[in-house]
Amino acid sequence: MGSPHAGSAAARFYVNVLRDAMAVDSLDQCGVYFGTTGGQVYASNDAGDTWNAVVRNLPAVLSVEVQTLG
Repeated sequence: MGSPHAGSAAARFYVNVLRDAMAVDSLDQCGVYFGTTGGQVYASNDAGDTWNAVVRNLPAVLSVEVQTLG
């Protein structure tokens, strides 16, 4: 029997992230954001415990900047 997460979003996978394509915000439980060379941008609003794809199908993401509004 295989892993219960095999083939699902919870399964481990690896992407290429450039050094300048990752950022964090200044909130108490920090948000973490990164872009990949495959053209995806991911965000976590719980310090990296969970991740969501924000956008896909971009050219390689070379840089990510974040600003906290409020």
